[in-house]
Amino acid sequence: MIEQITGPTVKTQVRRVRREGVSEHADIVTTEEPLEIRLYYYDGGRPESVSVSVTMRTPRHDYELAAGFLYTEGILEGQESIERISHCVDEDVEQRYNIVNVYLKPGVPFDRKLLTRNFYTSSSCGVCGKASLEALELKEYPSLPHALPRLEAEVVYSLPGALRRGQRVFDRTGGLHAAGLFDVHATLMCLREDVGRHNAVDKVIGQGLLAKKLPFSDRVLVVSGRTSYEIMQKAMAAGIPVVVGVGAPSSLAVDLAQRFDMTLIGFAKEDGFNIYAGEERVVGTPGTKIV
Repeated sequence: MIEQITGPTVKTQVRRVRREGVSEHADIVTTEEPLEIRLYYYDGGRPESVSVSVTMRTPRHDYELAAGFLYTEGILEGQESIERISHCVDEDVEQRYNIVNVYLKPGVPFDRKLLTRNFYTSSSCGVCGKASLEALELKEYPSLPHALPRLEAEVVYSLPGALRRGQRVFDRTGGLHAAGLFDVHATLMCLREDVGRHNAVDKVIGQGLLAKKLPFSDRVLVVSGRTSYEIMQKAMAAGIPVVVGVGAPSSLAVDLAQRFDMTLIGFAKEDGFNIYAGEERVVGTPGTKIV
């Protein structure tokens, strides 16, 4: 039997210092533990394995995280490539719940050199922003629908609050990022929390991959913090045309959105938001006023 998987929170003792005095209390903090993703494949009929990545994550939805990571990094072509996913079953390995094994189906080709090439071109590791964007043009990502889906401004106003209401673990710890997938009516389709913002996005995309729901061409991705190049790249890999961030976008995230016809919204809150790219998908905004 595999050990009980650690939950998303743990209890600890905290000393609260206030002007009126100091007190001891029990507190709940977000769990952060490493997750190793191992890929098993067949090479000339022989079973082989390779450690693909180690990431710090909040335990929960590990299979989705592994599947989403491998897909958005271009290592998996789709759900049909996967034979099964499991936690490590090696008896001599401690904390086996911190290792996820992804098994490719027999006959699914895999080139180990892909790992080196891929992580250079899709994980924000290019020598410059221009090289990173040019590398994305070589990948076979789903085509994004031009000017669709149409998103009402009133919906955008409501998205940060809808995301926040779905953050159950954040309510207890205050220490998690969130990624939520919504339809154009602000209906929440999937929400995942994690100590890493990119992990939260991978979990959302991994859920869709395993459920055979990709691409998300009529969905909106909402993230609780800033929007980076890597989040935009992952959204593009999943066919998501609209990304809304509660925080600021990076310059390369804006460049990516403009170059690949994505809609990028930042600083979203209940009384306003900034459109950095793809304004044609947002309807119902007031007339432009130069100030």
